Amino acid sequence: METRKLNSVKIRLPAQISSLQIAEVEEPSTVPGTVKVRWRAVSLNFHDYAVASGMLPTEDGRIPCSDAAGEVMEVGEGVTKWQVGDKVMSTFFPGWQEGAPEPVGTAELSGDSCDGYATQCSVLPANVLTRMPDGYSYQEAATLPCAALTAWRALFEIGNIQPGDKVLIQGTGGVSIFGLQLAKAAGAIVYATSSSKEKMQRLQDLGADYTLNYRENPDWGMAVFELAQGGVDHVLDVGGGLTLSQSIDAGKMGANLVLIGILGGLECQLNLAQLLLKQQRLFPIAVGNHAMQDRMVDFLQQHRIQPVVDRTFPLTGIVDAFEHLLSGQHVGKVVLNVD
Repeated sequence: METRKLNSVKIRLPAQISSLQIAEVEEPSTVPGTVKVRWRAVSLNFHDYAVASGMLPTEDGRIPCSDAAGEVMEVGEGVTKWQVGDKVMSTFFPGWQEGAPEPVGTAELSGDSCDGYATQCSVLPANVLTRMPDGYSYQEAATLPCAALTAWRALFEIGNIQPGDKVLIQGTGGVSIFGLQLAKAAGAIVYATSSSKEKMQRLQDLGADYTLNYRENPDWGMAVFELAQGGVDHVLDVGGGLTLSQSIDAGKMGANLVLIGILGGLECQLNLAQLLLKQQRLFPIAVGNHAMQDRMVDFLQQHRIQPVVDRTFPLTGIVDAFEHLLSGQHVGKVVLNVD
């Protein structure tokens, strides 16, 4: 039987987003223990850009992107977990099912050390997928496996967030917006920073209780500390080297400082005396496992949280989509429609 030709994005070395290739590939076939998934939408993360642009090394021909949603087309022999037509999502760490992170479970990263999902179709082991939330579009579900799960793990799995807790988010990227939505659903008070009046208004529209312009307030960490009358309980730090010292300032004694991103650089100078005196927990994380993703899906369904999709592009427009992501103009997630 003749196989169909499908579109797939390929990274070509030396990696740069301008040299991403839309390649025609043969439709893969299932083998026992696998499922064939027709992807319908893919969302972009900074990690995807880092791989596609050569900041992080990968192999020639690698399919980028870790986050996707689609439907099961075919079920291989011996698979009982999924049926044809089931709506599913990818996972950032295909091998990390549950429990604490270990080298074996986190050795493979989708779209990095193994192929990702910027393609029309994949054949995968049945256990690397999780279900989509009921009622979500493919575009909405595709935003969840990295950004939403990172925010979920920071606030719920690590922070054990409680009603009335004070949470600081930074900017309007995917993790920050999900942090805002999840924190509000948990009954928390949210403080948010941005450099744009328009984005600050958007943050307020999404539920932020207090917003602060960090360009107008160079010592915005202390400003948040004072606004929160003694600091916040949780900080989702996405800036790394540029923001971590300010995050320490903003946190109360014993606060959870979850290091999520490195948008502001890989290195920073810290006042260790201040960190010690405040006895804060500094917890760097990389996304989460499959069990966490399932728990997050239950919470999203229960609270009817609607992901914020900033803009969509066709799969063939992935270069334009990355450029939009890098422009910093987005609020929420940038998504590719996989036709």
